[in-house]
Amino acid sequence: MPVPIRRLALALTLCCALLAGSTGWAVGAQSTPQHSPTVAVAAATPKPTTPAERQHFAKTRFVANAALAAGATYEWIVKPYKQGKFKKGAPHRRRTFIKAALAGAFTYNRLKAAVRNAKGDPLLSKALAPLNKAINDLKALPSKLRHGDTSAVGDYNNVINKVKGAGSSAGAPVHNKVPTHSQLIHGSHGS
Repeated sequence: MPVPIRRLALALTLCCALLAGSTGWAVGAQSTPQHSPTVAVAAATPKPTTPAERQHFAKTRFVANAALAAGATYEWIVKPYKQGKFKKGAPHRRRTFIKAALAGAFTYNRLKAAVRNAKGDPLLSKALAPLNKAINDLKALPSKLRHGDTSAVGDYNNVINKVKGAGSSAGAPVHNKVPTHSQLIHGSHGS
């Protein structure tokens, strides 16, 4: 594929300019005693975030964390339960319980992050305030799942539905986003 002449001319001009600049500096460096060139760089001044931007990002981050929690709960806790994979004698039952326990811990972690994010938006914070106890109660549920107690499935599903409802009422609708296996195992590094 032929290269347009303009591109070749531009590339040649840039190469010549770089070569001339480097040789000019090298010649000048030989005639002056041990002076190194200094470059002044203007530092970017950070702009403060406005309250409106903080609120927007709070909602966005809340939605992202709550969506991951909802997706993990549905994919690895509720769906296998509905399919009967927790029942005695089901194939790969132990692996299903282990994944459910990991998803439970992941869900708890992401919901705590979502609550922290919601504090940046007054309406969202107010909507989630009544759910703090229910979210904190999820902390004990992964061990219940690991030991085969399927009553935890309903608790997870109820809390997720309440969080989705609170988000919708505050203008931040949450839709399930299934985390990757890596995110499930290692947790999510955002908050």
